[in-house]
Amino acid sequence: MINITLPGGEHREFAEGMSLLQIAKEIKPQLAKTAIVALFNDQLTDLNREIKEDGTLEFIGFDDERALNVYRHSSSHIMAQAIKRLWPDTRLAIGPAIDKGFYYDIESSHTITPEDFPLIEEEMQRIIAADYPIIRRELSREEALKLFAEHGENYKVELINDLPADARISIYQQGEFIDLCMGPHIPSTGKVKSFKLMSLAGAYWRGSEENQMLQRIYATSFPKKALLDDYLHKLEEAKKRDHRRLGRELGLFVVLDEGPGFPFFMPKGMILRNELEKFWREEHRKAGYLEVRTPIILNEELWHRSGHWDNYKENMYFTVIDEDNFCVKPMNCPGGMLLYKQSLHSYRELPLRVGEMGLVHRHEKSGVLHGLMRVRAFTQDDAHIFMLPEQIIGEIKGVIDLIDKFYSLFGFPYHVELSTRPEKSMGSAETWEMATSALKQALDEKGLPYKINEGDGAFYGPKIDFHLQDSLDRTWQCGTIQLDFQMPERFDLTYIGEDGEKHRPVMIHRVIYGSMERFIGILTEHFGGAFPTWLAPVQARVIPITERHHDYAKKVYARLEEAGIRVEADYRSEKVGYKIRDGQMQKIPYLLVVGDREAEEGTVSVRHRKEGDRGAAALEDFIKQILQEIDEKRSL
Repeated sequence: MINITLPGGEHREFAEGMSLLQIAKEIKPQLAKTAIVALFNDQLTDLNREIKEDGTLEFIGFDDERALNVYRHSSSHIMAQAIKRLWPDTRLAIGPAIDKGFYYDIESSHTITPEDFPLIEEEMQRIIAADYPIIRRELSREEALKLFAEHGENYKVELINDLPADARISIYQQGEFIDLCMGPHIPSTGKVKSFKLMSLAGAYWRGSEENQMLQRIYATSFPKKALLDDYLHKLEEAKKRDHRRLGRELGLFVVLDEGPGFPFFMPKGMILRNELEKFWREEHRKAGYLEVRTPIILNEELWHRSGHWDNYKENMYFTVIDEDNFCVKPMNCPGGMLLYKQSLHSYRELPLRVGEMGLVHRHEKSGVLHGLMRVRAFTQDDAHIFMLPEQIIGEIKGVIDLIDKFYSLFGFPYHVELSTRPEKSMGSAETWEMATSALKQALDEKGLPYKINEGDGAFYGPKIDFHLQDSLDRTWQCGTIQLDFQMPERFDLTYIGEDGEKHRPVMIHRVIYGSMERFIGILTEHFGGAFPTWLAPVQARVIPITERHHDYAKKVYARLEEAGIRVEADYRSEKVGYKIRDGQMQKIPYLLVVGDREAEEGTVSVRHRKEGDRGAAALEDFIKQILQEIDEKRSL
């Protein structure tokens, strides 16, 4: 018998050699139906695995992202099996699960097109209906090489050759299909319920342009059809909300061929941007930040000193001034270091919180540019906090609170990830461990759950990243908190301690919006261009019914403008229904229709963007109501 410890500390005994699926059935039949994968001795494990030792056990269902990843990875094997059946000369590369789906890279004499999708989906359905068990086997390196070489799978052979000579290789088989894979997988193909092929792309083998171009087939799968339908609906909604289209239609921003990656903001876009910056400045002033501005171009020597030259120069732009080499800044922090050094600081001044709306430039390849989401010039809402070592935890928690305040205002839920030391980095292991532990402690004290991203930190320090979720369930990494012991050392930053001696401060780099341009793009799609009244470039539009109502419309317009409301008036010789529809297309929060009765009574007929006709309201009452809505920064 083997001893198994279940969640909550319950101990159970089971016969040695039972599979995890059999154990699930014995615990509770429903558990076997809902479980996708198991966590056995802290390792994700196939439910088909036979257990021969004691251990801790937890069954994981679809409410856990890890189970969804397993489910989708198994779905990629089903798709690959279908493609191999339809076009047997196909050679398989890799087929991982990704956010909201999966893909498989293949080489085939047949060029797959969207017209082939129904054929592939039909074959996938047959594989699912057959409910093949998905069985794991382990082979020696030699056995694995022989197996895949016999099947002509040269990409798998290459992957195996990269593994250590004594490595045991795991393969998975379902029916006639065999794939090289670490797993884990679902118990059988019949577990997959709803799926859809989505799109095609080209992809170089191992991401190198020197290698073979492969065909990449993207797809997705869900445990229920309703979830798949909801996902597909949101994809269609995302197309309608594409910020590039809305930006142009609403007169907010454009990206032109004359400046690829360099966005142009139009007058209405500048209103939106200025409101976001105004809110940023108000909240940072309240939180004790001082605002600065540093130059866009600085001498090359500075970037050697900061470490950016060794770690970031491939993303930088350069110029020559008076025969000296200069760099266009990709980050604001070196300029912030120079400003700190302009004064002698006492421990009594710390923490010193310094913010900057800093324009930076980064060289991005043309293929990755995408509207405001990926650009070459953008403004970071940067801040650098210089502090005593004993202030680290409190300052991190203060930044977390500030980020939460911003995201809550816009209606963004978020999750947190902690990224540790990357392969390319500066500083000692001890310093990195100290910084990482501080970030963990602050998160723990705030009670924030977090995921660890090994090796994904900045080159100068570990970081906390905030991933917000928009109204279409997409996630975006925006805010970040980076703890840095390296820059103060490289720039010889000091403060005079209580003992009268010089000491080294610690610093935090942090952003909340991340990039003003990208955040505006995210907001545009999150709200579908229908911004809350406080952010809307036009907050109200006056619509006279006929030309004889123009005089009253002008009085209403003037009074609204006097009250500080952003207002337009539509004096075109069009029918009122047309004007109302146009105002709705422009996503204006309030349309104020005025005719004979309104002119006589000093009222406006109010149409709300979401609620429709609200009826007549006294002009001064409407002004009071909208000003309160703006002041409270309410979401519609």
